[in-house]
Amino acid sequence: MPGFSSSPSVFVYIYDDFMQKQKEALAEQLNLKPRQVEVWFQNRRARSKLKQTEMECEYLKRWFGSLTEQNRKLQKEVEELRAMKVGPPHGRHPLPSSTLTMCPRCERVTTTTLLEKGPTTTTTTTTKMPFLQPPACYN
Repeated sequence: MPGFSSSPSVFVYIYDDFMQKQKEALAEQLNLKPRQVEVWFQNRRARSKLKQTEMECEYLKRWFGSLTEQNRKLQKEVEELRAMKVGPPHGRHPLPSSTLTMCPRCERVTTTTLLEKGPTTTTTTTTKMPFLQPPACYN
């Protein structure tokens, strides 16, 4: 079409004009004033935005709780690891030596402690995203 500009402002104008006509037709159908229909749509958008914000807030609260719990567990683990590094007081037997290994696939941490009677293995599961269960490890 000659003389037709396809700039975004033209489309916005056409869309706004179309919506205004739709609102006027709806107002006429419902025996309301166009302003009443316009306010109804504004209120609907506001309710929708509020609901979305509430949902996001709940998600963030759950995520915060999950991260807090993970932080608490990691701090406890750090304390345990620091306790392993500290040498025994004078006159006591040394702590058994331990080896920590992590499976890169499932992120399971395995502690192998060498005792006089032989090695003992314990497994602790730590994940980056606590809401996801790690897959079974085939190692």
